[in-house]
Amino acid sequence: MSNHQKRLSVPNSWPVERKTQTFTVKADAGPHGEDGVPLLIVLRDVLGYVDNRKEARYALNQDQILINGTPESDESRPVGMFDILAFTEREEYYRVFPGQGGRLALTAIDEDAAESKLGKIVGKQYVPGGDVQMTLHDGHTLLVDDASEYAPGDSIVIANDDDEIVAHFEYEEGALVTAVDGQHAGEIGTIDEVQVTASSSPNNVLVAQEDGAGFETIEEYVVVIDENFTSDDEDEQAAPEADAGAETPDEADAETDDEEATEADAEEDGGDDE
Repeated sequence: MSNHQKRLSVPNSWPVERKTQTFTVKADAGPHGEDGVPLLIVLRDVLGYVDNRKEARYALNQDQILINGTPESDESRPVGMFDILAFTEREEYYRVFPGQGGRLALTAIDEDAAESKLGKIVGKQYVPGGDVQMTLHDGHTLLVDDASEYAPGDSIVIANDDDEIVAHFEYEEGALVTAVDGQHAGEIGTIDEVQVTASSSPNNVLVAQEDGAGFETIEEYVVVIDENFTSDDEDEQAAPEADAGAETPDEADAETDDEEATEADAEEDGGDDE
């Protein structure tokens, strides 16, 4: 398996410029699958808190950057939908939320909201001992004694410290939802109708919006949310097309070197475009 990642082939959800340089950092194995964005990209390209991998490693070694309540030390750790990022020294807290067009964006939240995170239930099964294990969209699992009130498609809010379920949102008509993938990624509305298909094809979901537009998408792309998870534009931080790849002097030098670099060079540097 390759140890480097070309910018042109990154998922659409990654908030990076694709034509400024050839390579970017590759995400380690972890939650969110291939859509998980390396933490380095969030720190450098979205927030602008660091200029390169070395600075990111130094910042992470201070144990003041938390993901879902846990200090993180790996700059390649994947970050994805509904993760909670906390910068304790800055007293800044963000929720990863789908932006318009499907690019991941950061929504500023308060400290209390940062103590729990939203998860979509994608699986439920019995495990030895009689408990029921529920699997969330990011691969997180938790055990519950009685899961009769929970169903795949529902969303739950769990506390970061002990996995206690603090809120439950049912997947049903009238529920507030957001699309996290597809043509309508980032759009919010309420479920008007769920069209069950009598085949192996996914169910269709008709979503109504306040402006009357509405949209249609597949069930897999819909996540039930609470009104507290919506955001105003001014509270959202995303990497704009024109600014996400803004170069520092170090990055400008790296781009010149990158034109002559071979894949072996990129692999030696860890695939990053520092």
